[in-house]
Amino acid sequence: MPGADRIASSLLGGLFALALSASVAPAQSPTPSQSAQPGLLFGPGPADSWDSERVSCPRVLRNSDGTWRMWYYGRDPEFDREISLPTGRIGLAQSSDGLDWQRVRGPASMGAVFEPHPDATRFDSAHVGISDIQRHDGLYWMWYLGGSGEAAPGGRRGFPMLPGAAISRDGVYWTRLEGPYNGAMLPAGAPDEFDTRMVSWPQMLQLDDGTWRLYYHTLTSDGEYVVGVAESPDALRWTKRGPIMGPGPRGRFDDLGVATRHVIRYQGRWLMFYEGVQDIGEGPAVGRQLGVAVSEDGLDWQRLDGDAPGGAIVAQAPAGSGRWDFRLGCPWMVPMDDGTLRLYYIGSNERPAGQGHAELISVHQIGLAISDGDITRWRRWRE
Repeated sequence: MPGADRIASSLLGGLFALALSASVAPAQSPTPSQSAQPGLLFGPGPADSWDSERVSCPRVLRNSDGTWRMWYYGRDPEFDREISLPTGRIGLAQSSDGLDWQRVRGPASMGAVFEPHPDATRFDSAHVGISDIQRHDGLYWMWYLGGSGEAAPGGRRGFPMLPGAAISRDGVYWTRLEGPYNGAMLPAGAPDEFDTRMVSWPQMLQLDDGTWRLYYHTLTSDGEYVVGVAESPDALRWTKRGPIMGPGPRGRFDDLGVATRHVIRYQGRWLMFYEGVQDIGEGPAVGRQLGVAVSEDGLDWQRLDGDAPGGAIVAQAPAGSGRWDFRLGCPWMVPMDDGTLRLYYIGSNERPAGQGHAELISVHQIGLAISDGDITRWRRWRE
């Protein structure tokens, strides 16, 4: 990515001097939250860590030397309770096999590697969460979502969530790229547009002609989750192109729409592994399960049915089962050399009714599903 790298380098100037002189902190012991439950890989950290309440949204890279790194977001119990979301700070873990993970202590608060900006006027001053990680020309590129401390219409703080980008040489020390919208790369839509509430969970891909595409999702005023897309010549200046994928047919696992996702080009096709949101007829409660769609151009998508009810490829745990992954989200697919596939995802506990805001009583944890190569057929790790 020569053009974008030159622009990024000019923005950074000498700011990488500290990062280059610093070393990665030693890994801590594996999380004590692991158990024999099917799929579960990684739970909340120790009591004094930034992620002691929840861990969420794994973004995984496998290095050429066989080592693995996983960036994720989370929070501790003291993080601002008025931000009633799973986001907070961003951290890093490493592994020799992608299964047994150790935390890496970062330079931000309580061992995180990235946290809200101290400038209260910025879009990401209240909370942040990673949504994409890539390497280009020797740099890590992280796309993340953030929200400010101002209350959105209706009184909910942390909205609208907007997309930001940061770069790093080591994946631990990060420098933000300054976008034109109080630091964000894209603004929320106008009141009559589909993405007025948020432009969030961004993910960037490069096209064959050298241009770039940014996928994100929003929650519409009708309560539907819709994926939108923006395009750029240099990965820094973006133009929205509108919505590309919304709710599936009534009764399907995604009949309220498509939320977090991983878009990847694999074996000549575009694939989208995504979190489908379903109306399950329990008041405000919704189902959240994982699905897959395919495309020839990354814009026109065809849903594929999995074996789970409603067409999902990985179903949430049954109600009342007590399992860790009652609701699922944030899928991230990693192809393996032997043709098998790994799908990292998050799950959360079944939320008791009538006990405050749902997100504040959720325990997000990170899990894994495995496929023999068929993108519609998956099983939980150790199941």
